[in-house]
Amino acid sequence: MTHQLDRRLLLQSVTALGAAALTGLTAGRSYAQPQAQLDGDFPPVPGMRGDRRANEMWYHLDEVTLFNRTPEVEQAYAELYEVFGDGFMQLLFDTWSRLSGTPDYETEFTEFVTPIRAALQAFSRVQLEILDLYYLPNDPRLVTAFGSFGQGILFDPRRAGVGPQVHMMDGEETMSYHLWHIFLRAMMMLDIDRARWARLDPLIGYAWALQSLALPDSNAINPPLPRETVRGLAGSWLPRSPAELDRSFRSFPYPTD
Repeated sequence: MTHQLDRRLLLQSVTALGAAALTGLTAGRSYAQPQAQLDGDFPPVPGMRGDRRANEMWYHLDEVTLFNRTPEVEQAYAELYEVFGDGFMQLLFDTWSRLSGTPDYETEFTEFVTPIRAALQAFSRVQLEILDLYYLPNDPRLVTAFGSFGQGILFDPRRAGVGPQVHMMDGEETMSYHLWHIFLRAMMMLDIDRARWARLDPLIGYAWALQSLALPDSNAINPPLPRETVRGLAGSWLPRSPAELDRSFRSFPYPTD
């Protein structure tokens, strides 16, 4: 497989919004939200840098989707393999790239991803449950969480010796951002938490733009970008619609702007 979703399958963020317009919990979804997580009563981690809540959310997401995958996530990956074969990530990327600029894009891409509906439902459920453990709906702090992720300023020494110590997107030329967007578009077209992902997708683009400028080191304490740069990118990316994000993500490896 040429390109891998190394740290976030979908979310892998992450995915991730006109964050100020985030919707509430999806109808029928019910979570127990431990008060310690909502209040930010997290144990100290010596050497950690960056926003404590954001570090914890990304760490938890990595645990579930990468380092210690749950049976639900493993089964979802197995279903992708069963339907599309060993190169399923590359196939998804190539198919989306070929269709996304055509008149029949939504119809044909929806048909293409329909056989993996169950896997996409699992990925959506897992990601949203983790997001909702740490951030209430409409929480503007999600912008900081994704912005810090994109800049690579969340240093978490708990991964020392196991994986990268910075919570950031791994993968060839940030290809994982493109794949995350593609998964989200598949979910939207199949009406899987559509409204929720339509509001999360802009933050994925925002993080991609920040990382494309910052080019952080995955095992170093990275400096943040200038505040005016971060504010400018937030103003540009967070209002974008799904169709506008499709156009943006047709650029590779970095945004045209």
